[in-house]
Amino acid sequence: MKRIAIFLFTILFCVIGSTAQTRKVQNRPYIDQRLWHYGFLIGMHVQDYKIVNNGFITEDGETWFADVADYSPGFSVGVLGELYLNKYMALRFVPTLSFGDKRVVWLEQKTNKRESQQVRSAYLGVPIDLKFAAERFNNYRPYVMLGIAPTFDLSVKKARPLLVKPFDCFIEVGMGCDIYLPFFKLIPELKFSFGLANIIDKKRTDLTDKSLMKFTESIDNVKSRMISLIFYFE
Repeated sequence: MKRIAIFLFTILFCVIGSTAQTRKVQNRPYIDQRLWHYGFLIGMHVQDYKIVNNGFITEDGETWFADVADYSPGFSVGVLGELYLNKYMALRFVPTLSFGDKRVVWLEQKTNKRESQQVRSAYLGVPIDLKFAAERFNNYRPYVMLGIAPTFDLSVKKARPLLVKPFDCFIEVGMGCDIYLPFFKLIPELKFSFGLANIIDKKRTDLTDKSLMKFTESIDNVKSRMISLIFYFE
């Protein structure tokens, strides 16, 4: 969260600083007026699950509650295609691969026994974003974005306590700033992604160890979430 706050303050100071400057020569003044823009991206992110437990009680009287205990920063790579709509709006197509992991922990209510599972994900997403940009001043142009991202998880593994469905669809909101440099445009962006589907798979025909079924039955709903810091190069 500290890094996110630093990034938000950086964007804020960028906007404030640009308004206080005198007019300067613009780098690449016509780049935004092209019908199509192309580029690539690299970034980092944190993956998370929002888990809804149901208090299921096993035949042995156990009640297990699940949560994401910790997660590691992941990374993303992709390509950018941007369609010019008008002076303030653009439509973006951003095929992206995102690699990351998180650790799901189950805690038994009475005995405090713990079980855990490392969940690694490799998301192949095709976000379609609508970008709303402010007026350009000198070599800065802040913007906000809203989009939808159909996503497929390429690394789903079976025969484990938690099984998730590979397909999901994210709603994305974010903010960023176009920075016009002499030879290219750098675009840092902070983005929040919220999964729409309940991705837990309750039909566990894959399980050979039926004792693991209690972990699935203890959960009603699992939705994906992600926070991303992305750098576009155009």
